[in-house]
Amino acid sequence: MAKGKDVRVRVILECIECARKDVDKKSTGISRYITQKNRHNTPNRLELRKFCSYCSKHTIHGEIQK
Repeated sequence: MAKGKDVRVRVILECIECARKDVDKKSTGISRYITQKNRHNTPNRLELRKFCSYCSKHTIHGEIQK
């Protein structure tokens, strides 16, 4: 029996510190990463520590809605 193909979903991670600096969401001044997660194993929002080229340091990147 084959599993459903929508178990792994693509998510967008966005820098939390850049988003709080009142930067426009559509501008290129916010660091974003695209990754995948397993919906069954990780039902909550994903938060990873990634490098932000605009802050020039490692910050927490949180999952945003598409």
